[in-house]
Amino acid sequence: MSEYSFFGAVEKSFDKAAKFTKWDPGILEQIKQCNAVYRMHFPVKIGDKIEVVKAYRVQHSHHKLPCKGGIRFAMSVNLDEVMALAALMTYKCAIVNVPFAGAKGGITIDPKKYTPYELEKITRRYTSELIKKNFIGPGIDVPAPDYGTGEREMAWIVDTYQSMRPGEIDALGCVTGKPVTQGGVRGRREATGLGVFYGLREVCNMKDVMEKLGMTTGVAGKKVVVQGLGNVGYHSAKFFQEAGSKVVALAEFEGAIYNNDGLDIDAVFEHRKKTGSILNFPGATNFAKNTDALEFECDILIPAALENVINGENAPRVKAKVIGEAANGPLTPEADEILAKKGALVVPDMYLNAGGVTVSYFEWLKNLSHVRYGRMEKRFTENLNSHIIGQIEGLTGKKVAENEKEFIMHGPEEVDLVRSGLEETMITATREIMDAWKSNPEIPDMRTAAYVVAINKVGTSYAELGIFP
Repeated sequence: MSEYSFFGAVEKSFDKAAKFTKWDPGILEQIKQCNAVYRMHFPVKIGDKIEVVKAYRVQHSHHKLPCKGGIRFAMSVNLDEVMALAALMTYKCAIVNVPFAGAKGGITIDPKKYTPYELEKITRRYTSELIKKNFIGPGIDVPAPDYGTGEREMAWIVDTYQSMRPGEIDALGCVTGKPVTQGGVRGRREATGLGVFYGLREVCNMKDVMEKLGMTTGVAGKKVVVQGLGNVGYHSAKFFQEAGSKVVALAEFEGAIYNNDGLDIDAVFEHRKKTGSILNFPGATNFAKNTDALEFECDILIPAALENVINGENAPRVKAKVIGEAANGPLTPEADEILAKKGALVVPDMYLNAGGVTVSYFEWLKNLSHVRYGRMEKRFTENLNSHIIGQIEGLTGKKVAENEKEFIMHGPEEVDLVRSGLEETMITATREIMDAWKSNPEIPDMRTAAYVVAINKVGTSYAELGIFP
């Protein structure tokens, strides 16, 4: 068996969708290829030794600028993975109408093996390498956190950039996912998980789609299984639980647990913090192995961990009717075909987990406008709503209930506006993909429909802008 190529799988999905579009083959080839690949090696002094670190930054497309994509710190980082994730970012941004092109970065290290000071040195050196080659900047290429990185690393990146580009007024926009105190945006942390919830909720609210699957509409009462209790998995599970779904099983790398009456996400999270494992959670049963959770009886399965966890081998045993790809590439193309034959609906990663980049876009806009969301309108809205309630109470002689009054009067905070923007983005994207799917009965699945939407948007850019020179 030939070695699995993640970029090859992305190309395969692209080709599958390209035949449902009307673009010139040259345009399609240009959209598919990675425009710029930067592979670097740099020395960093760790203790009294010098280590040579291998790192990457790939800009997949330049049909819009800046490019956008996270930076991974993991031993598994390689060129194939970074190219695939950069390509997915191009299509993801197009689908959710975020005016960026795709990029991705990675450093091949195990972050657990370094002290915070050593990680800071590696991050700053990587940033300086990007600056030297003009591979970072608010109008050029804007990184973000990914697997193995977070707010801390983004703060080091922005500080390095500002040090090397003194006086650049929009410098804060050179990276997103920063701490709120350093130009970050409220609502960024839960954005990807919340986006997964909004996308799947919209699918579940579509009567015709649910009838085909033999399910009722809405997410309330649905049985959900989540694999991965990281940031995305935790928040996805939490928002489903709050909406009245039952999270019946959870899986992590150390094992998996289930309870048919539902698990309390926060309690499991606390248990894991205390014991270092989700196993032996009171009231839950342990699975024999962590991958068994993927095959558990449920309505919605959310793989929110790493690539290719559902493949040709285990896909026939997956019982969920809806599979929501919260992770990047959790299904192989073989799994896709098996699940489609079984009549299951796979909601694809390239748009479903776009909550992160959508809110990154809001953060970037905030950095360019130099003002917090809600600062200008919050009090105005509260004063206006308060006046309207006063008028209604005066004219009717009746009082509005206190909790209703509070709800109506509330002026939007930054987090309210960010979540509202994310909800609008995910609902619009879901409907666009479903419309494309319905408009052509030949399109086999939702992933192909999502690619068709993405290819058409990127193709339109090339067609309208022309080919230089």
